[in-house]
Amino acid sequence: MASAIADALRGLLGEAKVDADPAALAARRHDYWVLSAIRDHVGEPGPSPACAVRPASVADVQATLRWANETGTPVIPFGLGSGVVGGVIASPEAILLDLGAMTAVRSIDPVNLLASFDAGCNGLEAEKAVAAQGLTIGHWPQSVAVSSVGGWVATRASGQFSSAYGNIEDVVHAIEAVLPDGEAVTLGKGPRASAGPDLRQLMLGSEGTLGVITGVTFSLRRAAQARAVSAFETPDMRTGFDFQREVIQGGWRPPVVRQYDERESRRLDARATACLILMVHEGPAALVAAETAAVADLAARMGVARAPADIVEHWLDHRNTVPSWDVFLQRGIVLDTVEVSADWSRIAPIYDDAVASLREIPGCLAGSAHSSHVYRSGLNLYFTFAVQTSDPAAMEGIYLDAWRRIMEATDRHGGSLSHHHGIGRVRRPYLERELGPGGVALLRRVKQALDPRGIMNPGVLIPDA
Repeated sequence: MASAIADALRGLLGEAKVDADPAALAARRHDYWVLSAIRDHVGEPGPSPACAVRPASVADVQATLRWANETGTPVIPFGLGSGVVGGVIASPEAILLDLGAMTAVRSIDPVNLLASFDAGCNGLEAEKAVAAQGLTIGHWPQSVAVSSVGGWVATRASGQFSSAYGNIEDVVHAIEAVLPDGEAVTLGKGPRASAGPDLRQLMLGSEGTLGVITGVTFSLRRAAQARAVSAFETPDMRTGFDFQREVIQGGWRPPVVRQYDERESRRLDARATACLILMVHEGPAALVAAETAAVADLAARMGVARAPADIVEHWLDHRNTVPSWDVFLQRGIVLDTVEVSADWSRIAPIYDDAVASLREIPGCLAGSAHSSHVYRSGLNLYFTFAVQTSDPAAMEGIYLDAWRRIMEATDRHGGSLSHHHGIGRVRRPYLERELGPGGVALLRRVKQALDPRGIMNPGVLIPDA
């Protein structure tokens, strides 16, 4: 079957755009999800796709989807493979649609502050292209150097500077996509429109289940004129939450506001004695000066201690450096990071409940959290767990149990089960808790309307009926 799919697509697109090399396919079997790495580690790797199609144009994507829709062949959109929730898992009867050859910078418009890119364009390369003209996208996920701009949209991503610049939905101006039947659409036109529901939202967070994103236009910003950093230390997480809330609700918008619990604070800097809060302030020089002074004054009035500012500089320099999962799995350590969000009244109970539950797992080395995105009405929490076992066969069960504990603690206190990594496969069993039965039913109806043959990324996002 796999060879027949590859042969048919070669006849449609040409030999060079269809890859059936076993090694190349094996490298694209999954994304960066820890559970896939665990399965590889214990000798249970999943299958490869039937073939990988590398389109060079929107027309190639259209032709591929028309053929797949007519034949009922599953299609798995693939950006740069940096997802961490199981959004890409190959199957031997599926086409892996690798957008890695669609990397063009289509246009940069410094007057209207707009820039358009092919969806497969590397995020850091896109940022460099606009930075050369004194501009910025302002979207800085930890994966910026290994993720695609289309992937940002498909997973409804957030960046490290989001507290001032917004999340991906706040910087997207327009989205070009190909629907499952091969029709191309462009969603978004002016800086704002009142023209019915915002159809861009269909693609934002769709995780490849409703179509293939082929191009993205961003609304840019001018590069910041000035930058300053601040660091503080609070005796506990609740005090830090209160301090963050007063900063943001007081009207100040530092692009970066991060708070670490005691364990993570000590890991970040050995001088820490309690909970660190890091801030980056940037923008017009006068605004930066006013904001840093106002935040310092608020800290003094609330009794929040200053911490060495070089901690922030160190974080800026090393924030995207992460070891591979294999380094830990080889030592029998199962770990992951899990982000959730909640309003101010719920976030502290979620932190207490989830951390306490994680630490009940036999072999737990770490159950901790930090916040990294703050809003007027609440903030996110980024949990980390690490559990050691001498039994490789137990790794998958430990992993899923840790995730369950965080999801259930968040749900118990009324939080949202995902802040920016999406649903994929790991959160899929919990989606009804997030959307409710009616919300999941509505999502299924949207899926049925756009993809009646169910070819787009089966098994992701939407629970089975």
